[in-house]
Amino acid sequence: MRISVSSDMDEPVARALVAELRGRGHDVVPHGALRPGSDPRWAVCSEAAAREVADGTSEQAVVCCWTGTGASIAANKVPGVRAALCADAATADGARRWNDANVLALSLRLTSEPLLKEILDAWFAAEASEDSEDRANVLHVDRIGRDGDGDGDAPVS
Repeated sequence: MRISVSSDMDEPVARALVAELRGRGHDVVPHGALRPGSDPRWAVCSEAAAREVADGTSEQAVVCCWTGTGASIAANKVPGVRAALCADAATADGARRWNDANVLALSLRLTSEPLLKEILDAWFAAEASEDSEDRANVLHVDRIGRDGDGDGDAPVS
């Protein structure tokens, strides 16, 4: 699987993330501090990784910043992206299962290497729910990203 990865800082856990994904056989596309010459600002590199998911260049992305919050917010501004900030494996499982998340956001401060592996295990093992309520929620979120209000009509100005 092709996975875009961004980090605003060249931290050990960010390097471990890239190595772990490559070790699992994924094609990694680095952004930010992980790619020389790339803009390392969290908003810019997170957007770049998320846009690759939205345009189909990458199947998924992992975006990182110190808390993970800014990277998640920036990624979620890209229509078609459902980024989830996950601090543990159970949250990663739920994000994939119930929210059909396609971008994983991680905190460089809170994520240890052993925890990183647990989160990735859960993220890749989970599949999107086929439950009609779960699917309806995901479709509603996607409409909010396109229309601004989720009802399928153009936003009111």
